[in-house]
Amino acid sequence: MYHIVATVLVAGACASSLQAQGDLPSDPGSSVAAPVLTLADALIAAGATSPAIEASQSGLRAAAAQRAIAGLRPNPSFDAMSENVAGSGAYRGLRAAETTVGVSLPIELGGKRGARVAVADAMSGRADLQTAIAQADLRLRVTQAYIDAVANQRRAATARDQRGIAAEVLLGARVRVRAGRASPLEEQRADVARLAAEGAVERAERSAQVAVDTLARLTGRPAASLDVGWFDRVARIGPERPVETGSTLATMAARTDVSIATAQVQLARSQRIPDLTLGAAARRLSVSNDVAGVFSLSVPLPFFNGGRAAVDMATAQRDQADANRRVALLEADQAIASARVDAANAATTARTATGPMLAAAQEATRIARIGYREGKFGQLDLLEAERALAETRTTAIDALASYHDAEARLDRLVAPAPQVTKDAR
Repeated sequence: MYHIVATVLVAGACASSLQAQGDLPSDPGSSVAAPVLTLADALIAAGATSPAIEASQSGLRAAAAQRAIAGLRPNPSFDAMSENVAGSGAYRGLRAAETTVGVSLPIELGGKRGARVAVADAMSGRADLQTAIAQADLRLRVTQAYIDAVANQRRAATARDQRGIAAEVLLGARVRVRAGRASPLEEQRADVARLAAEGAVERAERSAQVAVDTLARLTGRPAASLDVGWFDRVARIGPERPVETGSTLATMAARTDVSIATAQVQLARSQRIPDLTLGAAARRLSVSNDVAGVFSLSVPLPFFNGGRAAVDMATAQRDQADANRRVALLEADQAIASARVDAANAATTARTATGPMLAAAQEATRIARIGYREGKFGQLDLLEAERALAETRTTAIDALASYHDAEARLDRLVAPAPQVTKDAR
């Protein structure tokens, strides 16, 4: 079952993840590269170990058991009765006892059994749908954890690069100060920048470790080396793919709730019809020691509780479920439109930040470094160029993370529901 769930998780994810071209070794002192954990691998591993999937499978078994219970008929009863005992005179002791032994059988009227089965069937459909929802939620959670881990690793790498650059700037400032070409204040500014860069590295590495550990807990696999190639890819925004909002998981869940509520109304109506209890017994007459048959019929009289209030409550709950269905449909349309805009905006920002913006920032920094070494630019010009490059890199990472997150949320919103229910209306 877990292998099937894992397959479903991978099928609903973004196509396939390519291997990163530059794998980092798991141990800095080792030449053996750690295996890359792709997004597809993470989804498979999470689907095989997730307690949420296990809980949804248990819900399916419980729904199947409930369906079996709903189809059962009432049990017969064994009846035994002894009359004319422990009295006075001729009825002292058991001399005049008349014993009756028989069986009584409840007869359900009004289609109660069929109504119970209809409710159980609707709830079984809801359990099937809940399993699909659990799989989609897990897919989104693992994808977001994967995005967070890759993005934080990239931020940590950028912070380490900035720390190295700050150290080089400090070394160059010291050389200039020793040669009398710059003021000692220039060395102090460079040292402050280096200290700030070291602090940024500590914070970034700590965040990256937390993100990687979170992904490892979800998948049960080490996540030191991730697929950065997948993270860098940004799809071209084309025509919006058509989506049948009424068949998504959220709206189908609301429709299934309406189906359950409608079945509950039918069950409440069937409960208003009293059931019969038929009995057949044999009685031994002590006077003649003969045996006679006894037949009984029991019908409850609905004087105080006719079931009208239960029907009214079930009808109100069905109306509430139908209103919630319409709300879910509106919210799904709004959420899908918002996710599409977020994905398109993030894609535009990511392409710009990783393309012309990054190239311009790198070129400006290169020119500033050359000019600073040759004494044509001041230290402030160099620091400003380095700061702009760091911000551009961070913007690119944030934009890529936002893009993949928006795509993951959109995939979750438009995920089609399995055809397990029918519209109640």
